[in-house]
Amino acid sequence: MKYDKSLMNVSSSPHIRSKQTTSSIMFIVILALLPATGFGIYQFGPKAAVIIAISIASCVLTEFVFNLITKRKQSISDFSAIVTGLLLALNLPSNVPWWIPAVGGFFAIFVVKMLFGGLGQNFMNPALGARCFLLISFTRYMTNFQFDGVSTATPLSNLKYGVAVNTMDMIIGKVPGTIGETSVIAIVAGACIMILFGIIDLKIPATYLISFTVFLGLFGSQGWNFDYITAHLAGGGLMLGAFFMATDYATSPITKAGKYLYGMVLGIFTGIFRLFGASAEGVSYAIILANLLVPLIEKITIPRCFGKGGEI
Repeated sequence: MKYDKSLMNVSSSPHIRSKQTTSSIMFIVILALLPATGFGIYQFGPKAAVIIAISIASCVLTEFVFNLITKRKQSISDFSAIVTGLLLALNLPSNVPWWIPAVGGFFAIFVVKMLFGGLGQNFMNPALGARCFLLISFTRYMTNFQFDGVSTATPLSNLKYGVAVNTMDMIIGKVPGTIGETSVIAIVAGACIMILFGIIDLKIPATYLISFTVFLGLFGSQGWNFDYITAHLAGGGLMLGAFFMATDYATSPITKAGKYLYGMVLGIFTGIFRLFGASAEGVSYAIILANLLVPLIEKITIPRCFGKGGEI
């Protein structure tokens, strides 16, 4: 019997290979974000496009300069800095001063990403880490939402204080909010692109949304009221967070059971923040807190070996 010598190469793990590269994955994520980005620019006008451009430029420039100073190989060609800048911008109000996305982009890349080793080694989602930093540091700018040129409360704020909301407007996107969170239709369209290309699956998003729904039904002020639950699902950054940020490879579990547990934790945290917290929102804080629990989640959900011997 003849053996194919090409099959006898010895290499270190992992042995499973994929034709997808980091840059190709990030490019598909950018493509998937285009519907929400386009709708945000349509909804809020040229000022939204300026915020997006500044945020992306800040992230890319920060990573470029950091690699230059530390004499590391340039990594901006993998498009991950562009994804971070775009996600950060979509989580900002369109009327923030220009320096807000600039500061946020610097914080996301320098503090959250590069100081911890770069792509794949960050302990929380860089875009959401930067958003939470901006929320704490510049609350006045980050909570001032304008719609049709008028500062107004978001549907979630109205919902929290018992004011009626139009759920269909929230699904379409004709409501105040951050640049990329208003249109559920645009977000889900982008999520479908990522699912079709195999970039994400539904384990984390579905578990997140289902567990949040159950939490609302059990502890919400209106119980299992359909309109109340639908408004919560369509409001704020829940859909954007569930599909585009909770599924971040570097900050989410890799075990199957871990993904389900992670999604449940996200749903519970979001429910606690929204129902019992001072703010009407809570997705950003829920995700970064769950990110911190990922090492523990993976530790308790890692598969055990069969046969004799001690546990791993």
